[in-house]
Amino acid sequence: MAVTTKNLPQLYRFCFLMTGDAAKAQAAFQDTVREAATRSEGDEPPPDRLWFFRDARWRCVALGEQGIQAEPGMLEEVEISATAPRQIEQLEPAQLALWVSAAPEPQRSALALFYLDEFSLAELLSLLEMKAGELSELICSGRRQFQSWLDSTIAYYEGETFDAGQG
Repeated sequence: MAVTTKNLPQLYRFCFLMTGDAAKAQAAFQDTVREAATRSEGDEPPPDRLWFFRDARWRCVALGEQGIQAEPGMLEEVEISATAPRQIEQLEPAQLALWVSAAPEPQRSALALFYLDEFSLAELLSLLEMKAGELSELICSGRRQFQSWLDSTIAYYEGETFDAGQG
């Protein structure tokens, strides 16, 4: 299945989750779309929508290497809370993007693709070039780290939301 205009917003969202920065996301997105157009002009169109996400992933990783690097294993992990969905509802998209973009690679890519909720397991494994167990560990660990971050940022008390950052 080729990328259509309905897939392009998801491609941009992916770039934004990967970089946490609108300008970098736009650069990776535009460069990927430009490369696809160039290939199409040369009678070598991208084979499927996964090509777009693979290309964008590597562009985002390269852009991320130009900034501050994440350090693996530095975040505390806690069990996923029953209040997590309500905590997540309080987030701005930029907050999620900044958190995901700070994860080390390949966890950053796994989380960004997972939170798009766009791909089957087989597609995720293909995009990330990894086995199911490795993907599962990256996502589970990332979700537990995310819960820890949520707990320190947005606490949820008996039906009331408290923004821990506002203190």
